[in-house]
This record gives sequence, structure tokens and C-alpha cells, in this order.
Amino acid sequence: MMIHVLPGDATAADFAETGIGGELIVCREALVDGNAKAETRDEFWKVREGFIASEYGENGQTYRENVVKEFERLRRVPAGAEVNLWFEYELFCSVNMWFCIDLLRNADVSVFRVAPAIRTDEEKWKGFGKMSADDLRQCFAERTEMNPADRELGSALWLAFSNGDLQELDRLGNTPSERFPHLREVCTAAMQRSFRPLEVLKEITSNDAKDFSEIFQEFSRRAGVYGYGDAQVKRLLDEMN
Repeated sequence: MMIHVLPGDATAADFAETGIGGELIVCREALVDGNAKAETRDEFWKVREGFIASEYGENGQTYRENVVKEFERLRRVPAGAEVNLWFEYELFCSVNMWFCIDLLRNADVSVFRVAPAIRTDEEKWKGFGKMSADDLRQCFAERTEMNPADRELGSALWLAFSNGDLQELDRLGNTPSERFPHLREVCTAAMQRSFRPLEVLKEITSNDAKDFSEIFQEFSRRAGVYGYGDAQVKRLLDEMN
């Protein structure tokens, strides 16, 4: 059985054109934003549901149906399945991928990383955006299997991030792994996420930039490592006002 975990509905729509077989699970969270610390999985979902409701206005039932149920499907994958994690390099996608790896921690499955490997170094934070079906098929062809050490690293990264353990994130950021390219940059961004994105936005708006599309484009250019979407940038702008 082949399963593809996709980083959002936009990628899922593009993936449908590739002809690659298998079941789809869509990751619709933004775990990079807000509190992710909890003692139990049930508490975790309540924490996230409350955050999404208060900051983005999504009601609890919608969150449980569209988000939690997809992740619960990942927890129930059958033994022997092949799970392909389609995630980009930046922090937004990295955190979601770390969480997925942790969900699969005790699963008897094969796990593969499908990355936007065809991107140049200058384009690395653009991920799968605007890729053609041929591009996505090439990324899939270049996937790499995660060994036990990779999977252990992913779980450790999630634990450090969710607990806000910056010292551990710093240490893990120096771990060499072909399945986690750009890990040093991503972990540094994670360590600075409480202040650096706001600093960047203040720098941009101090130059009289007022149009949101202009602000967002410049933020993505300067701080692409965060991978923030317009919802995250708008929320930060609201914090500034």
C-alpha cells in the first residue's frame, strides 16, 4: 500500500495531474505558528484547536474534520505500507513533517522523503509551488528512504520544537542527514521565530510599504526560510498594529 502525505490542498490539486498512484493524506496544519506543547495527544489537539479558533476563526468541528482526521489516518496506516512525505525545505513544512515522522515513530512502515529536489539553491524555499506534473513526477523519482536514524532525528526535532527547547534545536541542527537538507538554517529560523519574522516586517514597513502583496513578496524574499503564507504574515502585521 502506498500513501502520500501532501503539504496542503494546493499541492494535492497539482498531484492529481501526475498519475502517481496511492492514497492521499493532506496536512492542513500550520504547526510553526502558535503553541504546540502538550502532555498528551488529546491535549495537543485541544491546544491547537483553540489556537486556530482564536487566531484564524476556524470553528472546532471544521478543524477536527479537516485537520485532525487526516492526521489520525496517518496514525492508522497498516504495517508494511510505504509512506511518502511530500514536504518542502522551509520551516513551515519542516515542522509539519517532523510531526508526521513522530506520528509514525512506532509504525512498521517504510518512510520516504519527497523533496522539491529539482529546485536550485536560489529557489530552495519556493518548494513545490507552480511545479508541473512532470516536475512533481521527477521529485517523486528522486525520493530517498528515511533510515531509523533519520526517523529518530525527525521525532527528536518535533519534541524539541514543540517543547520550545532552543538548546536542543541548536544541537540537532548540526546533525548531518541527506533527508534533512538545510537543517542548520531551518533550526536557526525555529530558534528565532519569536522575534525575527516581526523584525523583518518592521524593516519592510518602515520603508513606507503599505500594500499587502508588496509586503508579503518582500517578506518572502528576505525571510523565505520561514515559509509563512499570507495568513501568518497578516497575523504578524496585526500584532504590530
